Amino acid sequence: MPQLGTAALAMWWDIAPAIRAEFEDWHSHEHFPERLGIPGFLRGSRWASVSGGERFFVMYELESYDTLTSPAYVARLNAPSPWSAKLFPHHRNMVRSQCRVLISHGSALAGFMLTVRISPTGEQSAATLHTLERLLPRLPMTPGLTGGHLLKTETPELPPTAEQKIRGGKDVTADWIVLVSGYDAATLESLSQRDLTAANLGVDAAEYDLVRLAFAATPRDISTQ
Repeated sequence: MPQLGTAALAMWWDIAPAIRAEFEDWHSHEHFPERLGIPGFLRGSRWASVSGGERFFVMYELESYDTLTSPAYVARLNAPSPWSAKLFPHHRNMVRSQCRVLISHGSALAGFMLTVRISPTGEQSAATLHTLERLLPRLPMTPGLTGGHLLKTETPELPPTAEQKIRGGKDVTADWIVLVSGYDAATLESLSQRDLTAANLGVDAAEYDLVRLAFAATPRDISTQ
């Protein structure tokens, strides 16, 4: 199954070991149910660094880009719970991107995910897109892999929300996000050193995170708990 919907919210942040257990409890048992109770949120997934480090990757798959500016979602962003207000300041080095799904082939969920953040310049964009249009459809049938996707950030014009203020102000964003899912971490690692290098993508630099699936849910999962 490809990405659910036509938009996504993709986020990376670090959580210190001392707060990790409480963070995972809150994120699984309060934050996911809150978000997945909002119309247009189709699935949420949390991924932890394969290396055992502090990095997390979280993605919400959305029915449409309009979900990101819907009254229900904006109201939630401006009414964080006390537990959320306690934990948001511990989200360090956050990158938060509100995206349209440009390409999606194969499964969005597997045991592992490689995330690649790139920022093609205007001159590079067409060639980079052409490369990904050729590469990503082939990945779902590659041994060790199950899916390949491309997201592009498009930040809506909204006033700063209460949650954003608690996190410390304006969020850092990614630009283009390549996601490759798979069941073999070594295959994903080699992909980052071969097909998805900055040089092969025609960009100046790329940032990589290899993560493993920790938790995923849909609104139906939450409603039956």
